[in-house]
This record gives sequence, structure tokens and C-alpha cells, in this order.
Amino acid sequence: MRRREFITLFGGAVATWPLALRAQQSEPTRRVGVLIPYAEGDAEGRAVVAALQRGLQDLGWAQGRNIRFDIRWAAGDPDKARALARELIGMAPDVIVPSSNLVTTIMLEETHTIPIVFIFVGDPVGSGYVASMARPGGNATGFAVLENAMAGKWVDTLHEIAPQVSRVGFILHPETPANVGMLHAAESAAPSGVKVIPLGVHNTAEIERAVTAFATEPNSGLIAAPHAVTFANRDVIVELALRFRLPAVYPFRNFAAGGGLVSYGTNPIEMWRQGASYVDRVLRGAKPADLPAQFPTKYELVVNLKAAKALGLNVPQNLLARVDEVIE
Repeated sequence: MRRREFITLFGGAVATWPLALRAQQSEPTRRVGVLIPYAEGDAEGRAVVAALQRGLQDLGWAQGRNIRFDIRWAAGDPDKARALARELIGMAPDVIVPSSNLVTTIMLEETHTIPIVFIFVGDPVGSGYVASMARPGGNATGFAVLENAMAGKWVDTLHEIAPQVSRVGFILHPETPANVGMLHAAESAAPSGVKVIPLGVHNTAEIERAVTAFATEPNSGLIAAPHAVTFANRDVIVELALRFRLPAVYPFRNFAAGGGLVSYGTNPIEMWRQGASYVDRVLRGAKPADLPAQFPTKYELVVNLKAAKALGLNVPQNLLARVDEVIE
């Protein structure tokens, strides 16, 4: 090839080849802040963050190309959560993803302008996060962990697997409206002769004291409401229930996988993947006020047979026939 022809061809390639590269390089990087109640080393916490990232990747958002994640871990500590919320807000992200009522309440106290997609919260309306599920109306929308009425199902499940239980200790965060609503639903669903007793807690020490004191009377069982404090202390709660031989029902599979008797609730991984769809829509221009908040449509029942054996319980066959997973 003669020199002049080569220069002409090379010049044309230079004119056209970099167009795609320049377009890729000029694509703005969007920033997503994530604040969750787990400790940084928590396997469940890392799994749900990974689910969010995979969901966004499937929708065209690639870390290092057009999106950046700023992830912060509150470890169930309200003071730490507030400091981290302010840190994330100071980074001016395009959208913030908080999880749990503890974290979401703090985040909405700190900003009324940055779009928020909450995931895994209780009672978004009663908690003041949205005006209504259909029309959120503010700078936040997202996915509720469950409806308060689910607490009635926990009572029914506990009575079915341990019919001798006449006292149900309901572990909750007493200042969280969603937890209070779940408590009332549990009380309403309790069969005749069964008393639901609130065990209000804020930290590990209070959980240990409350459960230890509650376990002094016979025919007792436990229910743990979903909250950052129960997320952060799930191993403690499961251990206490087994130590004091208390049949217990938990809100999520990781409690049962960690040795708890029964869990009945939503799948966290699936909810975080769903959350990615709303983050994607906000990044593409949608306003949270126009995106309806959503309740889950599917719940999973998980039974741990090893825990049942340790507690001296025989799981009824009609319950086993309905479970989604049996842990041996």
C-alpha cells in the first residue's frame, strides 16, 4: 500500500473509530448511595447489596463505566446511621437507597430533595415515608418488607408448631410505628388463652435482659419483628431462644438458616433485585412521587428441623406440606 493511501485510510479510521469510544467516555457516571443496617462483614448485608448491583447491571448500569456505588454500613447503631446518612448526602448522589425503618427514618429527616428508593421497610404510610402507597407524593418511594397483618400469620404459625405456648414474647423496637402496628396485629390474631407480651428493645443488652426475664415462666414462645436492631442481633436472638427452649418465629430465612425454628416472610434478595428497577427508573428521570410504593406479593415459609428437634417439637405434617424450604 502506498504511503498516501495508507494516510488516507488511517485518517478516515481515526475520524470514525473514536466516536464510540468518545461517546462511552463522555457518558456521565451516576452516583448511588446505599445505607443499610447490617455490619460491614455481615454475609446477608453483602448478599443484598450484590443483588442490587446485579439488578442494575442487568438494566445497563456498570460499575466503573456509568455508575458508582457508595455503600455504608450502620450496624444497627442509630448514631452511626445518622453520621453516615449525612456523609452520603454530602456526596450529592443521584439517588439514595436506605434499608430498614431505622435508616430510612434518619435519611428522610436529613434530606427532602435527594430521590430515595427505600427497600425492606415496614408500613411506609404509617411511618410517614409516603403519603399513600399509590401516590407517594414526596422524594421517597420503594418496597415494604411486609404488611402489618403478617404478624397475625406469625402467631398462627407459632401456635400450629407449638400449641402449648400460651405466652408470646413479641420482640420489637417500641418507637417504630411499623413494629407497633405488627404488635397490634399479633394481639388481634392471638387465639383465646394466648397472651402477646411486648418486649421493647434497642440494643443487644436489652434483648438479652428482656428474653432472659421473659423466659422464666413456662409455655412461652417468641416472635421477632423486623427492625435494624433484630437484624443486627439475629444470632443473639436465635441463641437465646434455643438456650431457654423457646419456640420462635422469625421474619426472614436467615434466622432459620442460622438455627432458628421457623421463618415466615419475604425473600430479601428478591426484594433488592426489585429495588434495582426503581433505582434504574429514577436514574433515567422518573420522580419517586410518581412511582407507587409496593408491598411484597410472595412470602416464604422455612422450617429448621434441627432446631425443632433441639426444642423437643414434632413439626405437624400439614405445616411441612406448606413449607417452601426445610432445613435439615
